[in-house]
Amino acid sequence: VQLVESGGGSEQEGGSLTLSCTPSGHIDSTYCMGWFRQVSGKRREGVAAIDPDGTTRYADSVKGRFTISHDGAKNLLFLRMDTLKPEDTAKYYCAADPRLVTATFWEADHGYWGQGTQVTVS
Repeated sequence: VQLVESGGGSEQEGGSLTLSCTPSGHIDSTYCMGWFRQVSGKRREGVAAIDPDGTTRYADSVKGRFTISHDGAKNLLFLRMDTLKPEDTAKYYCAADPRLVTATFWEADHGYWGQGTQVTVS
């Protein structure tokens, strides 16, 4: 197992949750890393990404509400989710890849994935 997500759960609309991703082995902040989400029956979509130099990018649907960050000392990736909406309900996945220079929202670009953590907003 290379990536393990935690912090999912149920939250009311307007609330907040913070997801964590714990990399193992050789995965660290030198990798491009990101968060994706998937609703059953739909394709996985990228929501936030971070480059090794700390540059971040967000999907339009979460811009201004979600914040991705990496704690280099602890080698942890976070996704802070504020002002949650029912449409944020999905299974959230952490992803990483050492080949990328700039993080992308393309699922196929990422070679390492966690098993996901469910977020439900009602």
